[in-house]
Order: sequence, then C-alpha cells, then structure tokens
Amino acid sequence: MGERLRADYGKGPELQAPRTRAMLLSSANPIQRHFDFARRTERAVAGWVVREEAIMGTAIRVELWAPDRRSGEAAAAAVMDEMHRIDRAMSPHKPTSELCRINREAARQPVVLSEEMYRLVERAIAFSRLSDGAFDISYAAVGQLYDYRQRVRPSADALKAAQANVGWQQLKLNPQARTLRFGREGMRIDLGGFAKGHAVDNAVALLARRGVKHAHVSAGGDSRVLGDRRGRPWNVAIRDPRRAGEMVAVLPLEDVSISTSGDYERFFDDGAERVHHLIDPATGHSPAGVHSVTILASDGLTSEALSKAVFVLGVARGLALVESLAGIDAVIVDAQGVLHASSGLLQGLSETSAAAAPGDSRHAPLSELQVLDSQRAELDAHEVAEQACQ
Repeated sequence: MGERLRADYGKGPELQAPRTRAMLLSSANPIQRHFDFARRTERAVAGWVVREEAIMGTAIRVELWAPDRRSGEAAAAAVMDEMHRIDRAMSPHKPTSELCRINREAARQPVVLSEEMYRLVERAIAFSRLSDGAFDISYAAVGQLYDYRQRVRPSADALKAAQANVGWQQLKLNPQARTLRFGREGMRIDLGGFAKGHAVDNAVALLARRGVKHAHVSAGGDSRVLGDRRGRPWNVAIRDPRRAGEMVAVLPLEDVSISTSGDYERFFDDGAERVHHLIDPATGHSPAGVHSVTILASDGLTSEALSKAVFVLGVARGLALVESLAGIDAVIVDAQGVLHASSGLLQGLSETSAAAAPGDSRHAPLSELQVLDSQRAELDAHEVAEQACQ
C-alpha cells in the first residue's frame, strides 16, 4: 500500500505530501502535529483478495478471504514468492536451476539433491511404479525433441534413439547420500507434470499457516481449494476440450486438489493426427484415445501426476487405476466426447445444465465459477519458447 500511496502523490497537486505537511505545520494550534502518510492506517475491512501472475510459464492465481486488505495482500504476495522460488529451482529453462544441474551432471556422477528435490523424484518414481510407467519424468529425453509452436516432431530415427534413454528404472536414488544418478548417458528428467501440483500444495500450506481458512490457488490446470467459499462450496468447472467457452461438468469442492490434463494445451495438427504435449513414455507419441482427464485427490502432487498417467492409460485402464486408489476420483472426456466418471463422482457430478439452479444459495453465481481450463496452463511467455537447458 505504501508504494501505491507514494506513487499517487505525483498524480495531482492535492496529493503532494510536502504541501499537505506544510499546511499541517502552519496550524494555529500551538501543539504542532506531524501527519505521517506512510504510517496512516485504514479501518480493517474483511473481504476477498485476488492476485494473478505469470510464473513457470503458467497462469498463477490466488483468491483468498482475509480479515483485512493488508494481511490478505501479504498472504497473496507470499504465495507468488513461493511460486517464484519453485520456478528458480525446477525450471527446465533456467541454467542455474537445480533441475538443469541434474540434467547436466547426473549421467556422469551422482548429484546431491536438496531435500525437496529428493522427495519429489522419490514420489515421481513411486507414481511410475504405480502406473506401470504411464507417468515417467524421464520422458524428457523424447519431449525435448518436440516444438509445438514451430510444428516440429522428431524423425523416426531420432525418436528411436531418444526412446532408449527413457525409463524410470534408470533413475538411481541413494537415500543415504541423498543423490541421483542417471543409469544411461542421454537421460533427462522434467518435472513439468509434477512441479505445479507441488507448488499449489506449498501455497495452500503457507496460507493455512497464516491463518487463512478460505482460498483457491491455481497454477494452470492444477488447483487446490482450502476450506469452502464462506458458506458454500467452491464450484469448479471442467471446460469442454473441443468447444471453447463451454463446460462439461461443475464440481462443488471443499479442501481438495483438482488437476486437468488435456490435448488442447500445446499441440499442432499435422493433417493426420493431433500432436500434443502429453506423451506416452512407452512410445514417444501423443495418445489419441482421450481429450481430457480431471483428477481429484487430497494433494496436488497426486492429482497432477495421476491426470498425466490416466491420460496415457486411456479410459478403461485409467479408471481401473483410479478405482483401485482410496480417495481418488476422475472425470474423463474420451476421443468421441463421451464423459466418464469414477464411481465416487457418479452421484455428485453436476452436469452443466444443472450447475446453477436459480435462487439456490448453495450454488455460486457465474462470476464466482472457477473454470479449470488447462489451456491457460501454457502462456506465450519467453521462457516457454526457449530450449531446455543443456
């Protein structure tokens, strides 16, 4: 607030601090008082605080309820600071990031990891094992060969060579030394299918420590809600993957994470097929059986990893995996546009036609509807257009 107030001084003579101070000091009152603008306080007014930034090549948004504007803005700023910190550590485009250091050195020698990075790689391997390799952060050896803006895909020979360097089993963790080594020359990892969920988890934990009880934090297609929306649930809409501006379902949510992966985020059509950024680690190609997958889970790491894994597995195998896990639900839109839902959602899934019954206070107005649109997940930021660091 102080910065904005100082900036306002120059916008009109009536707000210039020196003139106002002079008037106060020339008062006829024998006790002169110094009115300090920098320390001026406002009456505490509770309300919603919203802040948005572009970080990690994605749209970051936080909405929270605060007892006063100042504490709310400080909490929102702390969320953005945490997002920037994670970006500095885990960006595949920043040469100084921990991730880039791993990709440069881990094929030659074990690389000592931060506790945070070690935990993330360990969780990634667990999800690879759980999904039989449908989720695999070592897919990056193939992923780096695609350029969706330039409509570039690898040749058959280049793809075959890169595929030899994909395989989560070759990620060698040493828990005693807290190191990672690649089992093959040419391997790389990418946390793009993981880091945003982790960032959203950290942001919500940070808000909870500050006493925030009602919040929604999103990073592209990954969101987490804290509490409810003061008396009613957060209504999160899943967009139609083929019809812009339309929705396939609305989910009333409290204290849950939700992630959507779709083939409409980064892609190009080559005339024969849609080539998109969700790559099957086993083939190096884009799966064609699903348009979008939305996963609900207790944490963002889980929801984001499983949204990628289920997309690769397809409807039948993906839903089988979801049904085998406690506390996990899914909404899948297949290649024919048919909606599939896990058994835990069949009773509660609201089709858009019944999303907002007039006069029903339990439903949010359209202005409060949170649209889970993974197409916003990749902004036209300079960093995204850069090649992965070597």
